[in-house]
Amino acid sequence: MPNPWTGKGNPYTRKEVIDRLRATLKKGQPIIAAGAGTGISAKFIERGGGDLIIIYNSGRFRMAGHGSTCGLMAYGDANAIAMEIGEFEVLPIVEEVPVICGVHATDPRRRMWHWLLQVKNMGFSGVNNFPTHCIVDGKFRQILEETGMSVEKEFEMVALARKMDLFSIVYVASPEESKAMAEAGADAIIAHVGTTIGGSIGVKRATITLDESVKRVQAIIEAGRRVRKDIFFLSHGGPISRPEDAAYINKRTDAVGFVGASSLERLAVEDSLTQLTQRFKQISVRKEGIKAIRQR
Repeated sequence: MPNPWTGKGNPYTRKEVIDRLRATLKKGQPIIAAGAGTGISAKFIERGGGDLIIIYNSGRFRMAGHGSTCGLMAYGDANAIAMEIGEFEVLPIVEEVPVICGVHATDPRRRMWHWLLQVKNMGFSGVNNFPTHCIVDGKFRQILEETGMSVEKEFEMVALARKMDLFSIVYVASPEESKAMAEAGADAIIAHVGTTIGGSIGVKRATITLDESVKRVQAIIEAGRRVRKDIFFLSHGGPISRPEDAAYINKRTDAVGFVGASSLERLAVEDSLTQLTQRFKQISVRKEGIKAIRQR
């Protein structure tokens, strides 16, 4: 249903987003969600047929040539950055695809109900839990959990979003987190299997294999599905960086789609700009033109 004020898409109600995704699956197509750090990325993701566009604070760093992990660091206000990208770059350019806002739920400076009202009023159709503590592990994760910045805050944010009629599509990295997000009311759960490989700033050694990813993705799906049967399960990250990788996962698990950020936005820019520049470097130049330039 179009926005009654503009005649276009955003914002959608939670049910409207769900109905759109179910219609995609009914046509036998996968659900493809893509991160957009710039308006031009969002414009052409929509043109390519993306089902959801997600705004991450990491998109700003990614499109500036830095690793997406910058989004987990104290390099700026994650919530403000996502809001700014949405307000000034993505929402004005997207015509129909639902736009989702990345929310840093553990930020202790935010009253989350108040922030989600701002997200909704801006015209976003849903929320995502990024930056997320579910992809932080080890001793640092334990410190976060024990000092008031627990992943529990992310579960609480999703439950609140559900009450506020915001669609939620969330990252989890373990079956336990999948169960908790399902109980909180998440509409779509993304099995996050690590930082994306490939390209100029993708990880090389800190990753797992595709077959290991299959096991992790399916375990996450089964844990969430034991709670609720109406959840959309998607995959993301690690070695799942190309369409054929996502297809490999879909064929071996119950995942019904893929979420790409670096794998769609960054790798597309790196490859296309490199190849296009190389083609321009191969054009000919007349010798007369070169000789006409005076030597100092």
